[in-house]
Amino acid sequence: MPQRPFPTRLYLFALAGWTFDFYDLVLLGFLREPIGKELHLSPGGEAWLLGIALGTSGLGGLVSGIIADRVGKRSILAWTILLYSAGTLLTGLASSAFMLLAARAIVGLGVGGEWAIGHGMLAEAVAPEHRGKASAALQAGEPLGVALAAVAGYLVLPLVGWRAVMIGSSVTALIALAVRRSAHLPAEPTAAHATLPATLRMVRRARVGRLLVCAWVLGVFKLGTYWSCYTWLPSFLKNEMHQPIGRSFAWMLSAQAGQLVGMVTFGIVADRVGRRYAFSFYSLLTASAVASLAFAWAWLSDHPFAFWSTMVALGVGSGCTAGFGALLAELFPTEVRSAAMGATYNLARTAQLGAPVLVRYGVLAYGLAGGLGVPLGFALATACWVWVLPETRGIVLPSLATASK
Repeated sequence: MPQRPFPTRLYLFALAGWTFDFYDLVLLGFLREPIGKELHLSPGGEAWLLGIALGTSGLGGLVSGIIADRVGKRSILAWTILLYSAGTLLTGLASSAFMLLAARAIVGLGVGGEWAIGHGMLAEAVAPEHRGKASAALQAGEPLGVALAAVAGYLVLPLVGWRAVMIGSSVTALIALAVRRSAHLPAEPTAAHATLPATLRMVRRARVGRLLVCAWVLGVFKLGTYWSCYTWLPSFLKNEMHQPIGRSFAWMLSAQAGQLVGMVTFGIVADRVGRRYAFSFYSLLTASAVASLAFAWAWLSDHPFAFWSTMVALGVGSGCTAGFGALLAELFPTEVRSAAMGATYNLARTAQLGAPVLVRYGVLAYGLAGGLGVPLGFALATACWVWVLPETRGIVLPSLATASK
């Protein structure tokens, strides 16, 4: 059998969409304090603001996935990128807390749709033995997006202000135009009658309801680890750990460099030893790094190399997020893949609406250790829960006919 060529153009389009998708989503964590000060948000309001886009991403993923299966992925991918870009523009123009919350909700709708469509297209286009590596390479846009957000938050923000940063970030809409005009991306529908009731009937026929629930719980735990840690980490470095701006910037970039390494290596490890072993190992590495920051940050501050090593380890462990694209694509039939992936992953993100609030209460009750105890618990839960799912390394992607047997 001839070797299937790697779909480079598709990968680059999906990578650009995901990078700026994540950049738009996480940028608020770096701009939270000046936005809250100008618009007179309470600390509780700031915490909810961080979670609102995560909350609406579930709806965006579900609706966009169903529409993509019905009318074709290329057009809907373009519209999702355009939607989160519009939300970012409106964030920069917001004159009240209500307008700000509405704008962030729009960002979440676009972000939720983009992830599943991009990963689904790539998983369907690569050879099974390389699916894990390809998924990880695409998910590597995540640390690239956070690194760009760190540059914007630490270096650009003091020069131009938060509104200019947000408005300037909305130019990611140009990617949508390129996607829409590309003849190299698949545009055919996979389920021409993919209404919500029809999709639910196909899911029941495929008997993947248990897989949907179990994969969703895994997503809640793993994404809970990430969002409960990273949305508060810039604030923790500055306020609780008393790190200067320059050092905080270096620590954040170190974590993102580590995550990039973690995502690339995760794909290799997952294709070599299996999805479950890889998820467990990387999640335990995350747990050890978070525990070090929670309980030994003062000692780490006196030993910069140890602090740097911990931040890199935190990033490497976070690389297991790269496994979701391949894992979810391997669990669900082709006819409902976009909808099922979008619903599973993004409803798990929706559950993160309360994660920043939970961390805030942890900080109020027990300080830094209480705040970081939230992602620590999520990381340990991820390492255990992944074993309730089947091992899918190297399988042929299922169709509705094979899944229902």
